[in-house]
Amino acid sequence: MKLSLRLAALATTLSLATACSILPQSEPVDIYRLPVSQTARSAAPLDWSLRLNKPLASEALAGPRIAVIPQGDVISSYKGARWSDPTPMLVRNRLLDGFQRDGRVQRLSADDSNLQADYELGGELQAFQSEYRPGGAVEVVIRYDARLVQGRSQRILASKRFEVRQPLGSQQVPAVVAGFGTASDQLARQVIDWTVSQAQAKNQ
Repeated sequence: MKLSLRLAALATTLSLATACSILPQSEPVDIYRLPVSQTARSAAPLDWSLRLNKPLASEALAGPRIAVIPQGDVISSYKGARWSDPTPMLVRNRLLDGFQRDGRVQRLSADDSNLQADYELGGELQAFQSEYRPGGAVEVVIRYDARLVQGRSQRILASKRFEVRQPLGSQQVPAVVAGFGTASDQLARQVIDWTVSQAQAKNQ
């Protein structure tokens, strides 16, 4: 009886090993970082602090997949490619980098550190994908609902929807990634100027 059990266990082990050997190997994945702008602005520092929070996002945009809408309402992703970080973190870090390069708000922090600040910037990421248009044209679409919140009271001081569309000259993934970089730069400039103007108005 014991010999039969041993033989059965050995047969099971061999069958599992054989099955594992014929499973298809995972395809290589290219990991892309969001291209960084090199532009900077020289400005007098402001006397208030700001904390940047990762935006909320749907399940389709919450991970590191590079989202694409090839047609209609179908959300897919580019095969064999992904972002270096989850999309909400990419957006937050791009805004943080933009504020640092802008130079006006120098007392900056991120939600990872949980430091208290005079103001907090957060919101919802409604779109961060490429979209195919009739005729084969492709564009990057970023839609961000921003909220400026007072740090201590958590009272919403201002909110605004930002939308950036960046046409692409190619459907290849490197061109798509470059388009995301350009569109993210545009978004950062708009959000930074809006945040500074709203916060300054509350300080007067």
